[in-house]
Amino acid sequence: MNTDLTGRLLIALPSIGDPLFSRSVILLCAHSPDFAMGIVLNKPRTGIRLPELFEQLDVTTELGAPDTCVLDGGPVSTERGFVIHTDDVISEGATLEIDGVFCMTATRDMLEIIGSSAAPRKSVLALGYSGWGAGQLEVELAANAWLVGNPDDELVFGDDYSQKWTHALSRMGVDSGRLQIDGGSA
Repeated sequence: MNTDLTGRLLIALPSIGDPLFSRSVILLCAHSPDFAMGIVLNKPRTGIRLPELFEQLDVTTELGAPDTCVLDGGPVSTERGFVIHTDDVISEGATLEIDGVFCMTATRDMLEIIGSSAAPRKSVLALGYSGWGAGQLEVELAANAWLVGNPDDELVFGDDYSQKWTHALSRMGVDSGRLQIDGGSA
């Protein structure tokens, strides 16, 4: 049985075993029996902010780029940008509506919109994404590498990156200080 987790959060547990995803909080943008795709929400890229990226890409905007972090969305297609944004702006044919609240658009047009008076209420840009092949995420879930939670605006768009993992866990009633890698035996 496959449960569609599109629009849900993956919260890495200490047993994840992959340092790339240690303490990660990921918004799943798509999930099917064939693949899963998401954006890491709590790992800003060092050395680059949105205005510098816009300058590098020669993106001209009406109001200029907001001075925000660029996220490291994951290890796949790290040269490609993905904008997670509210559903008040839709780019016809290019925007993936994730769950009726959050959307993702990966076009240059969205970058220009972000710097205009027509910008979405909230947005965040990530370079790269996290991806899983057929059944891979389900195996990781069965191995207790991830908890599945619900997103909120603060987890998706907030800028307290160092606290997002703890916040995501606490929203589920989990005390991060009580997590351990190995389970006990009876």
